[in-house]
Amino acid sequence: MEHVKVVLLQRVARLGQIGDVVNVKPGFARNYLLPKKIALRATKENLKYFEDKKTQIEAANAETRAEAAKTAEKMKAVSISLARQASDKGHLYGSVTARDIALSVKEAGFSVVPGQICLHTPIKMLGIYDVAIDLHPEVSVVIKLCVAKSEEEARQKISETFGEETAATAEVVPNPEDAREEARQKIDKTFGEETAVTAEAASNPEDVRG
Repeated sequence: MEHVKVVLLQRVARLGQIGDVVNVKPGFARNYLLPKKIALRATKENLKYFEDKKTQIEAANAETRAEAAKTAEKMKAVSISLARQASDKGHLYGSVTARDIALSVKEAGFSVVPGQICLHTPIKMLGIYDVAIDLHPEVSVVIKLCVAKSEEEARQKISETFGEETAATAEVVPNPEDAREEARQKIDKTFGEETAVTAEAASNPEDVRG
């Protein structure tokens, strides 16, 4: 399978750190890394631009990472609950998805998008779960999720398991996605329009390495 070389503008899990030149599938670069300003094609000109602006890129990343860390600190004590119909054995009539969790986190005062929720498979049983949320490529936080037959039952289980302080409502904080967009804008200003890449639309982006 043909690969393309890109230079990373931020850390990407299982791929590399800022400044690393890595091989990825063309579709992953075209549909994700390039349009989101996470990477640039590793051409001679782009590599020179990166070296010239490396300090500014690292500073912008450090700023957004610091904001994400502040948000993560505030989210540590957050717990959310979801009421779902289920069988006597606890099997859900349906499932809980990343979108469901993101909406509940938003109701708790923290605006996140489904893509930030680390949920590999939908939840299909009643219970209490640890859910990881990526606020930044280098910052994640774990919150408690209780799936029960009613909101009252969920709150009671959380209180019994983790104590009253864990069931507290979180205060409103800045949207982590805003910080990411700010970082992308700073990268645009750093590199200029000539390095911007327009992605082709695709319904099934390829994996990182294949």
